[in-house]
Amino acid sequence: MSFPFQISATDGLARTGVLKTARGDIRTPAFMPVGTAATVKALSVDQVAATGADIILGNTYHLMLRPGPERMRRLGGLHRFMGWSGPILTDSGGFQVMSLSGISKVREEAVTFQSHIDGSRHVLSPERSVEIQADAIGADIVMQLDECVSWPAEQARAREAMELSARWGARCKAAFGTRDRQALFGIQQGSTFEPLRRESSERLIEIGFDGYAIGGLAVGEGHQAMCETLDFATGFLPAQRPRYLMGVGKPVDLVEAVARGVDMFDCVLPTRSGRHGQAWTWDGPINLKNARFAEADEPLDPDTPGDASQRYSKAYLHHLVRADEILGQVLLSWHNIAFFQTLTAAMRAAISEGRFEAFRRDFHARHVRAD
Repeated sequence: MSFPFQISATDGLARTGVLKTARGDIRTPAFMPVGTAATVKALSVDQVAATGADIILGNTYHLMLRPGPERMRRLGGLHRFMGWSGPILTDSGGFQVMSLSGISKVREEAVTFQSHIDGSRHVLSPERSVEIQADAIGADIVMQLDECVSWPAEQARAREAMELSARWGARCKAAFGTRDRQALFGIQQGSTFEPLRRESSERLIEIGFDGYAIGGLAVGEGHQAMCETLDFATGFLPAQRPRYLMGVGKPVDLVEAVARGVDMFDCVLPTRSGRHGQAWTWDGPINLKNARFAEADEPLDPDTPGDASQRYSKAYLHHLVRADEILGQVLLSWHNIAFFQTLTAAMRAAISEGRFEAFRRDFHARHVRAD
């Protein structure tokens, strides 16, 4: 394995540890802020680092379109380009196979995209995806190219995508080769079907990856169905490797996934919510557009560290949001990222101290009931 994964404590299926990379340690459970187009929206890299984030995520499809892989390569890769010194994981572009299905065509050899920006045509094969991620972007963790199906999916269609993803995984592994400073993760597929998730895992394990992601969830199936799928999906993956649940999610999703043995997460939710006036807090999400906050003089969330959470009143944030001031989007995005990092840090501490189930109950009583 390129990056050692050391599990320091377990509590039930929940576990905490460290994924050691050439650019720094990733403490797990870990939430990765999403920097789709070389920026965590509305925030500087220093603000992101101040929240406690160990790693961020970039997206191959979007970076492939602009600034483009060749320019990224000439400028020294994504770390230097955006000024982030810590680890970076890149999404291979597989999610866009689904989300941009109207302007993409999937074949055995590759995916053909029509750019949503200017209509230009782009071909992304497993080999090209690895080349862009590992060599042009310089990602520390590279994801295999996969096909993600929307929900609901017929079992036959889910099998077709799972089998293609497994074949693409083998091609990605061959293209990736052996690298000391970078890791390659495979992606389990199979929608909500247990036999398909099992077979997908067996095929990926036979290929051999540094870590394993759970793909094809948080695509419309809902929280309960996601949890029911994770009840079996995580157990099919190697215990000694990091498990990454892609594109998830709400705070309750993170807590319940950690309870089922997941180690890593990413989602656009914190910054997207922040840009639309929503703050995630220990007492559930709140909408700062609401008139009841017009004279609320208390801080946004005293239990989340940082200026965005503790320095400014809800009344001030309400004013910024209602006045459509950019600072409101910045502060709420900053707070939301800080809250997600505080949540994962609290889970790490609870697992280490053998009280994760008590933490889980308290979280539900306070946050989920409010939500």
